[in-house]
Amino acid sequence: MSQPITADLVRQLREQTGAGIMDCKQALQEAVGDFERARDILRTKGLASAQKKSGRQTREGLVDSYIHPGGGMGVLLEVNCETDFVARTDEFKALVHDLALQVAGHSPRWVRREDVPPAEVERERAIYREQALTEGKSADRLDQIVDGRLRKFYQQFCLYDQAWLRDEGSKGRQVSQVIQEAIAATKENISVARFVRYQLGENVADEGQPDGP
Repeated sequence: MSQPITADLVRQLREQTGAGIMDCKQALQEAVGDFERARDILRTKGLASAQKKSGRQTREGLVDSYIHPGGGMGVLLEVNCETDFVARTDEFKALVHDLALQVAGHSPRWVRREDVPPAEVERERAIYREQALTEGKSADRLDQIVDGRLRKFYQQFCLYDQAWLRDEGSKGRQVSQVIQEAIAATKENISVARFVRYQLGENVADEGQPDGP
């Protein structure tokens, strides 16, 4: 609902979004005083800014662990950020812990889809193509069908593509979106470096791949 752009309204928007005073004022002006629309504008701009930060080096962070009650399964996870100041915040610690729970509950094999070995991707493609042919799918739709099934493979086995455990329903966020929102909030790059998930009685599961050299 539109309302006069007062100092109190700017203050409320700042408290809810963490954005600067001038950014809040400009967002309210752009939204013609509509508070909810102004909040959406700031969120969109924050995520756009987060995309620019995603290439910056991350040398600080935390290693967190989760042991399932009973001791039958455990996770070690490393999440990086740019400064130890952010690494010490409660918000960052909570994110890291939730990511460890994500790995524990959803059993990803890799951090990102780019970490999946090319040979594995080609093997999956071949399987999906053969399945589609067996199902009698038309030849001109094979590539589209294979790509769709490969996306589901990534959503199952790649951490960043998985549905966020804290969201419910089909319209929930992916893990990558949650991390982008954290980048926007902290104004620092944040990335999952690696993880390993242990299951009692099984061989060590595939370790999440590191960010790079």
